[in-house]
Amino acid sequence: MIEIKTVGKSNPLVAGEGALALMERLWPAFEQIDTSSGALGSAVNKALGVLIPVLIMAPADPKTRAKWLERLYQAVLDDGVQYLFPVEQRWGEIAVYPELMNKYADLLTPSLQRVWSDSMPGGYLVGGTIGLSCLLEVGRYGDLLDLLATSRHRFWSDHRFGAEALARQGLVDAAIAYADSCRDPKFRSYDERAIDRFCEALLLQSGRADEAYQRYGLRTGVGSTYLAIFRDTVRSYPGRDKRQLLLDLIQTRGDAGKWFAAAKDAGFLDIALECARSMSAEPATLIRAVRDNVEREPEFAVQVAMIALHSLLAGGGYDPVVTDLHAAVGHLIAAARRIGREVWAWEQLQAMAADPCSTGREHMRTALKDVLQRGMLAPAAAN
Repeated sequence: MIEIKTVGKSNPLVAGEGALALMERLWPAFEQIDTSSGALGSAVNKALGVLIPVLIMAPADPKTRAKWLERLYQAVLDDGVQYLFPVEQRWGEIAVYPELMNKYADLLTPSLQRVWSDSMPGGYLVGGTIGLSCLLEVGRYGDLLDLLATSRHRFWSDHRFGAEALARQGLVDAAIAYADSCRDPKFRSYDERAIDRFCEALLLQSGRADEAYQRYGLRTGVGSTYLAIFRDTVRSYPGRDKRQLLLDLIQTRGDAGKWFAAAKDAGFLDIALECARSMSAEPATLIRAVRDNVEREPEFAVQVAMIALHSLLAGGGYDPVVTDLHAAVGHLIAAARRIGREVWAWEQLQAMAADPCSTGREHMRTALKDVLQRGMLAPAAAN
């Protein structure tokens, strides 16, 4: 793939041929490989995200591109797990020429009508998405919407083309209503977020940022952590007050404890404390925050340390170890000393150790008693 990108800078036609050849080889190469983890599919999607633009931009004449499409269509038909579905979705763009778009639209429209109107629901046409993509890109919006109307079920993978057709005609509200009608009221699926992103983008492009934020923006942020989701949402709405945005995210998405790191990182320590008090934050995350704030924000560190210790004793956290408790105690005492509350901190620890309710993890309670009996901190906590 790196070679194809490199060649594309000097000879985009050859690069297009290389991209096509690689797409043809995907299914034969991976046919015998277990794909249940999803890792392979993700890698293929990432690769196609690079290869498809190369294929689109290649300066192939109509005759050459027609031959490319014939080869690619056969690869789609042979594909056992739909590795090439992203190619189907962008087929109209790959076709480039209107006559080729019309060719595949006319080829697949009758079959789609037959499958969708069949008395036995659940039928599926391999490569059918190609026809929808071509109808959209060639501008046959009426034909596309009429075809989609024959389907008994509104699957977003198909009907997103109808929503896009309305949007391209400037019918923003109609496009949003169409997209919203594709939601499954019984359960929230992956499509929900895709629909939210589509509607949000339309409103933003139309200059309706406040509406986009209120209706969809608080659900569209992505990231592997809640902190990443917060940052992604801030990037989408740079003009909004970050504090209120964070509060809105917590209210919309729930699970306040998971937003502790986002609140702390943004400097909203009062919100971070409220998140920590929900007792759903990971104790290890709280302890790291205590460590980082012993000198900068000792009062905050003391409060968070107490919450982390209560959580550890009550059974919170994923597979915590005794050294977590030692670290929490050490950072608590260090922070308390800075604000003249060291004696108070030791008294609180003694109360926790004696509290019969704090027995979610007996080994943690025993470890705390040991620290108190020795009257000194474990070496790990002192570092």
